[in-house]
Amino acid sequence: MAKKRSRTDIIHDMLMYTHSKPNGVKPTHLMYKANMSHAQMQQYLVDLEENGFMQRVEEKSGQRILITEKGILYLQKIIEMKTFEEAFGL
Repeated sequence: MAKKRSRTDIIHDMLMYTHSKPNGVKPTHLMYKANMSHAQMQQYLVDLEENGFMQRVEEKSGQRILITEKGILYLQKIIEMKTFEEAFGL
């Protein structure tokens, strides 16, 4: 049976995909790439915005979501943590 993703795994996926796109991502693309429902994505986006990890920018063509410097630092820490866990077989 497949293990459910943790909150950290979901945040990692969102930040990682957003970081890979220097001009930001459209909300729908983020939702699909992070494999989430619309309601779930909105909830996580609000949390990430309130903590300063992501920001929404309005453009003529619609919204774009960008990762902030704080978000990049947090992503790096998540990657370090995952590497540490894997080193011990967790």
